[in-house]
Amino acid sequence: MPALVAAVAKNGKIVGGGAVGLRALGYNVPATVEDRVHIGSDGKAMTSLIAAILVEQGVLRWESTIGEILGERVPGMNPKLAAVQLKQLLSHTSGIPTDTPEMIDIYFNTNAFDYNSSALRLMALDAWKHNAPVIPEGSAFQYSNFGYMTAGAMIEEVTGKPWEPLIREHIYEPLGLKSAGLGATATPGLVDALVGHLAKPDGTVEARLWGTGADMPSLLGPAGTVHMSILDFARWASWVAGKARRGPALVKPSTLDYLLTEKVRTPSRPNPPPGTPAEGGYAFGWSLEKFGWADKELVTHNGSNGMNLAKILVDVENDLAVVVAVNIGGRKADLAAGKVMGLLYTRFR
Repeated sequence: MPALVAAVAKNGKIVGGGAVGLRALGYNVPATVEDRVHIGSDGKAMTSLIAAILVEQGVLRWESTIGEILGERVPGMNPKLAAVQLKQLLSHTSGIPTDTPEMIDIYFNTNAFDYNSSALRLMALDAWKHNAPVIPEGSAFQYSNFGYMTAGAMIEEVTGKPWEPLIREHIYEPLGLKSAGLGATATPGLVDALVGHLAKPDGTVEARLWGTGADMPSLLGPAGTVHMSILDFARWASWVAGKARRGPALVKPSTLDYLLTEKVRTPSRPNPPPGTPAEGGYAFGWSLEKFGWADKELVTHNGSNGMNLAKILVDVENDLAVVVAVNIGGRKADLAAGKVMGLLYTRFR
């Protein structure tokens, strides 16, 4: 790992934090707890929270369907796809699969150079609209970035605003997450953040400093292109650990509780892709998992764009949150970050 950063928040205060390693291999710049780091799919919980805010306002319903909200913008949608509800998208139970080769081709289409992200999300849905969602046997759970991208498009349609300013308006600014942003972490031309690293098949590791190769395409923002410092990540986690009873009042406590409540049991997968849950339950942008070092299931999530990996853990009963991030992806990074998360939880609970 080029660098590892972590922080702990308890009872609304950050009680521990640290950084080791380098912002980027080949650059002798030490990592710090103030550095921006990519948290990837851990941002799905933020998209879910934006949806919850709109549900409280009466602008959306958990039962709102893709067809109801986006049918006029994307005509000719498969009826089964059009019938998918917002709550199914946010719980990965829509029948929309994990990234398929067809979806990958859609994400990385050269149209990205000609349109804004909001338009690209609608174009992506239009390109996939003839497919019918399929619920697998045993469990309805299928981790779906495409589903979250679609939820983001629904949010944009009912608000008339792009998702990107909405996450700033509803989450970054009220929580005071001053380091929070979207996309690649570093300023072009500077190594002023933890940059991602790509492990190549030949065993070499390349620092992905800036540009399009430093993160996933922007249309996947609602699924996970969020970055922020590990301290701001802990502040977000602490707000969740406080059950929305500690300001700011983004949603009612009962609404946050609903977001954290299990909607589906996930199938057991011995070697899931780094950043996705191995087993447990799934809520709206949150997993519920049992770890060997804890006596109960805990609220958690993983995020990875293949070049970074971040973990968040929330214990609402003890008002405790732990966040860990590394600036490289892969199985070993996942195991190492998980080890650190367990050690910190055990020390501070």
